[in-house]
Amino acid sequence: MRVEPRQLKAFLEDSGLVSAEDLIKAEKKSEQTNQDLSELLVKEGKISEDDLRQLQAYILGIPFVNLEKEKIDLDVLSLIPEPIARSYNIVAFRRTPDSIEVAMLDPQDLKAIDFIKKKLDLRILPRLTTQDSIKSVLLQYRKSLEAEFGEIIKKESTHVKTISQKGDVKAEDLKKMAEELPVVKIVDTLIQHAVIQRASDIHIEPVEKEVLVRYRIDGILRDAMDLPGTISDAIVARIKILAKLRLDEKRLPQDGRFRIELQGEKVSFRVSVLPVYGGEKVVMRLLRENVKGFSLETLGFFGEKLELVHDAIKKPYGMILATGPTGCGKTTTLYTVLDILNTPEVNISTIEDPIEYQIPRINQTQVKPDIGFTFASGLRSLVRQDPDIIMVGEIRDGETASLAVNAALTGHLVLSTLHTNSAAGAVPRLLDMKVEPFLLASTINIVIAQRLVRRLTASMKSYKLDKKALEELKQEVDMERVLKALKDLKIVKPEQTWQDISFYKPQAGEESSDGYKGRIGIHEILPVTETIKELIMKNVTSDDIEKQAKSEGMLTMFEDGIIKAAQGLTSLEEIFRVTRE
Repeated sequence: MRVEPRQLKAFLEDSGLVSAEDLIKAEKKSEQTNQDLSELLVKEGKISEDDLRQLQAYILGIPFVNLEKEKIDLDVLSLIPEPIARSYNIVAFRRTPDSIEVAMLDPQDLKAIDFIKKKLDLRILPRLTTQDSIKSVLLQYRKSLEAEFGEIIKKESTHVKTISQKGDVKAEDLKKMAEELPVVKIVDTLIQHAVIQRASDIHIEPVEKEVLVRYRIDGILRDAMDLPGTISDAIVARIKILAKLRLDEKRLPQDGRFRIELQGEKVSFRVSVLPVYGGEKVVMRLLRENVKGFSLETLGFFGEKLELVHDAIKKPYGMILATGPTGCGKTTTLYTVLDILNTPEVNISTIEDPIEYQIPRINQTQVKPDIGFTFASGLRSLVRQDPDIIMVGEIRDGETASLAVNAALTGHLVLSTLHTNSAAGAVPRLLDMKVEPFLLASTINIVIAQRLVRRLTASMKSYKLDKKALEELKQEVDMERVLKALKDLKIVKPEQTWQDISFYKPQAGEESSDGYKGRIGIHEILPVTETIKELIMKNVTSDDIEKQAKSEGMLTMFEDGIIKAAQGLTSLEEIFRVTRE
């Protein structure tokens, strides 16, 4: 039993939820594109998903439930394991001695209902709900998992204690400890917890008589848990085995990698082990291999900035540079650009340290400085591989800079990163590497400087800037210039002033305990215009270049941040935190 298009159309006409004109247009488009009418109406914003689901529930005679603000008892929630709930979009929310009420996106999914009925041996009462309700309940799984993980680690740590209270431990003993079930469980649990928490890094640090575990989530390091110091050697040994590192080497740093698959998600771990006072510190960088769907828009590019990047990548040769400190998303930006450029007509080659994401149809090479295979030597080889587009992971020295510039001059599009604080700062940095000014003026197409700021969740709270806050902002930025940009981008109305513009503060909610979830980029984009080229030739300072670029319309990162704060994407406090570090 399902809602037929004719049936849906008749009820939509009677309900008045969609105008007759919109309904006729959608019906024609549905027939032409072979799309489902209901999906098309939601996609085009003619009806909300909530209204559609309630109407479908009414037509089918199935009760509708909204669980977005419901707190479900853990015993009921765990009746359906999280992987099943995610796979089938079905969650348990209420039970009686002989039945269980489940919320679903498709209450006619008989396969899911039969599966759960056999597993629980209870009568299943299906209810229709929304995608947001399912997401909200899945978040509650995460919170219950956090409590469960803490219990597992606490319990297993007590079993390891008696093994590792021996003082100095030989490599053979370390290997034996690392393969003991309690140690395996602890490390597996730490990794699972980090993946579920969306962490980008795991820090495992010996601190006096404890081992401190911290996760970096949305750019902020947070304490996750304390473990007994006695299990430190066993945990490090287990991670070394996973990363294929030497167990008996404790005096020198070591680097390695390993991969896992968790709930259908492939994650690579880049492991760094460093000797410190009291033991060894481990940092693991999490790289989600099958993360797809990045676009320049989702990274935070919009309006004229987006057009400038697209114009730059359409050019057949020249340099596109991304600048900023470590961890600011430079590589992700370049990978996104490569994804746009990755068509069958071009040959794309990269030289990286390390290869962070594997991209089909792109030839990716890892540098190995210990055997003399550096960015410079790798780049020399790449240009003999008939490439159209080259990505150099980072320009670190004069030789690499010179080779990259020459590659751009000889008809290649070259993408690379630099460690500078601003877009304008890229030019003096390359000049310091002894690249000739006239070569830079001829090759650089665009410079992108960026930082990452945390995104606000839907529970954010709006407010207006008072007189004192406006005065403080005036000390940092040209208010008239930013207000004009806000009006040009149609983010605020033409008649609005700074006193009328709403900004937003984080507020704890179901999605996040601190009001933030995920990150977005703030950017400044420096196109190398004729006037900028003339300044480069004169070997001027970065301040002179930035001043000219601003007069030509460039918005700085701070100004871009204020615009995103006015859009409700982030907070002013977050912009100050990131740009004033």
